Amino acid sequence: MSDARTASVIRDTTETQIKVTINLDGTGTSHFATGVPFFEHMLTQIARHGLIDMHIEANGDLEIDAHHTVEDVGIVLGQAFAQALSDKSGIYRYGHAYVPLDEALSRVVVDLSGRPGLFYNVDYTRARIGDFDVDLLREFFQGFVNHAMVSLHLDNLKGLNAHHQAETLFKAFGRALRMAVTPDPRMSGIVPSTKGSL
Repeated sequence: MSDARTASVIRDTTETQIKVTINLDGTGTSHFATGVPFFEHMLTQIARHGLIDMHIEANGDLEIDAHHTVEDVGIVLGQAFAQALSDKSGIYRYGHAYVPLDEALSRVVVDLSGRPGLFYNVDYTRARIGDFDVDLLREFFQGFVNHAMVSLHLDNLKGLNAHHQAETLFKAFGRALRMAVTPDPRMSGIVPSTKGSL
């Protein structure tokens, strides 16, 4: 595992232009410019609770809707995450977290497995939070999973307020990532898999 677990990735398509820079060993500082305020509020939760420094700039076709921007940020963040982890030697690999927010409670479990799998069990109490379509949150996680190559289980266990439901998911996601990427002193230089690679 290299000392600097950082990455910077640019994706430029006819729908979006995105740049993501991350540091897995940061302090949770973040800067976002996506044009989608609620989404940025959620991304802030990942950075702060995951202690991952994140800088994301996105210029997307918001005149249509936020779909491409949100999905493509997930894709590029996943690519950056995979790059920053390199061969994944010396890490815990697995992470989990339960996070409450008032009446809402979510559980997130992640395996940095090298295999993409999203298992998303969230029944939002309303379809929109302000003008943000909650369906896009699944698209973000799918994009991340497909390109970070991780297995990710997200379950909202309780919740009456859709904002709280979403926020607990993102906070728990950040905490689970933080656990999974943490260096394990007993696994120094060892890939945490009986196969020898992830």
